Amino acid sequence: MAKQAAIEMEGLVTEVLPGQKFRVKVQNDHMVLAYAAGKMSKFRIRVLVGDTVTLELSPYDLTRGRITFRHKVAGGPPPPSKQRRRF
Repeated sequence: MAKQAAIEMEGLVTEVLPGQKFRVKVQNDHMVLAYAAGKMSKFRIRVLVGDTVTLELSPYDLTRGRITFRHKVAGGPPPPSKQRRRF
């Protein structure tokens, strides 16, 4: 039997827990326990309280999920400029 596709949703991180786990409030006001996907850990993408994230939920257990993408904040600080130093 084939696996069912994951349910993709967006949510807001409300709490950071030990072990790369997070409490996320999804669009329909449900709380989900989510962990960071392997690529996020590999590339050291930090997820903080207040971040908007995209997560995948299993159709078998809708209380657990995997964070797959961290959305950029529109009003946040600009990225550091990479200027060359001249001697």
